[in-house]
Amino acid sequence: MSEVSVRFVGGPAHDLVRALPADVDGAPPARWIMRHPGGEGATGSGPDHLYERVGPDGTGTWTMRYVRTDPLGVTE
Repeated sequence: MSEVSVRFVGGPAHDLVRALPADVDGAPPARWIMRHPGGEGATGSGPDHLYERVGPDGTGTWTMRYVRTDPLGVTE
């Protein structure tokens, strides 16, 4: 499986760049859920942050924009 660089825009991961899995055409997933570590709860994880694919930025890095934050367990 190949990977592609993604820059997150907005929300708690603003300006974070990381590698995500790429599909057959080289694009990252249309939506990505990022769990914020260190929050409340028995699992030690916090709320889930939803990001949505925007497109490549011209340098080979894709952009994903912040959509919303859901409480722990809502997206499971």
